Amino acid sequence: MHYKRYWLTSKTMVTFGMRLLLCWLFSQVAMAQEATIPHPPRTADAYTYPIASLTDTAALNTFQAGRTLFRQVWTLHGSEDSRFNGLGPLYNRFSCVACHPGNGRGFAPDGPHQSMKAMLVRLGTPGPQNTSLPHPVYGDQLNEFAAPGVASEGMAQIDYEPLTVTFADGEKILLRRPKLSFRDLAYGPLDAVQTSARIAPAVFGLGWLENISEEDILRQAQRRKPAGIGGRPNRVWDIAQQKVVIGKFGWKANVPNLRQQIASAFHGDLSITSSLFPHENCSAQQAACLAQTRKSPELSDQQLDDIQFYLSMLAVPPPALVTPEITRGSALFKQVQCIECHTDQLHSGPNLAALKQQRLSPYTDLLLHDMGEALADQRPDFIATGREWRTPPLWGIGLAKAVHANAGFLHDGRARTLQEAILWHDGEAATAKERFLHLNKEERAALIRFLESL
Repeated sequence: MHYKRYWLTSKTMVTFGMRLLLCWLFSQVAMAQEATIPHPPRTADAYTYPIASLTDTAALNTFQAGRTLFRQVWTLHGSEDSRFNGLGPLYNRFSCVACHPGNGRGFAPDGPHQSMKAMLVRLGTPGPQNTSLPHPVYGDQLNEFAAPGVASEGMAQIDYEPLTVTFADGEKILLRRPKLSFRDLAYGPLDAVQTSARIAPAVFGLGWLENISEEDILRQAQRRKPAGIGGRPNRVWDIAQQKVVIGKFGWKANVPNLRQQIASAFHGDLSITSSLFPHENCSAQQAACLAQTRKSPELSDQQLDDIQFYLSMLAVPPPALVTPEITRGSALFKQVQCIECHTDQLHSGPNLAALKQQRLSPYTDLLLHDMGEALADQRPDFIATGREWRTPPLWGIGLAKAVHANAGFLHDGRARTLQEAILWHDGEAATAKERFLHLNKEERAALIRFLESL
């Protein structure tokens, strides 16, 4: 009896030891798997990695499926692979990544002889109560390309006027003021048209931004700020919910959520329909465009789900290692009041498990601000005026040129450098620009180095 009890105890000990060994082995496998999960490095592909917590095989497969669709070259109807048919009849580009190279920022052409490769032109006509309506012939966006048998709408071109700015210490910098014009218009003149040239924004970190609650955005609007600085949310139409909500995406915070942003871009840029935008982007005057018979939707809900998941799960690159110069630049960023709009004090909400309840430093308040006449496009967007723009996020901005050498800054890409972008600020940002102008050369370099570290 005693022998049996001892044998059982030994067996139990052996079993326990085996369990410890298995636990250790499993932990080593888990650690090895975790080590292979890419954490965004500060390199040319910095914007392409999933968030570190995305380890589930099924989730990674969905991420991969979305990435494939985002990079997919879409084809005209009748092409060999019908899975990716749907391009046109009127369109700007043939893939998402064509406008978002490396998931990064677009850029403006260097002059009137270059085409808009990662840029588009919004159109409108004055509507009631200071609103903007789609142009009756050309719609709300100029499409430069068309399917066979359909006339493309025309070409937009940009020329530049030089503008010299002088710092308080006497150093000069040459800016470029864009001038937009059109040629080869196929459907008549663009009379009394409102225009807004816009480069494609970077697409990483969007899941975090979407998960910021409306309450947090409203708190930013109500936060006490220095004299002259305001900020308000845009109020936009949510197609799926059929109601007005706070806008988060787009240069004027004119889109409520990521799903609608994706579907809108497919519709406007590639002329690919979806359940949110089921009709082709042809106006009543474009008969050949309307005559094209196509299935609808061309982008399935599953494909939309996959792309939405992919963009939601793209990680934000980590900031560079802090140096004394970066620390000095961070202090100057606050001192000149940049931090009042480009805030680092936001929090993710409870909606996405992988992204919920975390402090964020996107360096945006997601609010509209009057940026002055020089940046105005005079095209309202919901309640945003022609002078108002959403504060763009600054996280990861220091890698923009590493991802694509031609990456531009500001909504129309006129700024070739971060310093140029600061010098175009006005309106609510006039004081910040003036303070930047009065920094000495070393201080300006430190502030820019801080931005490059984000």
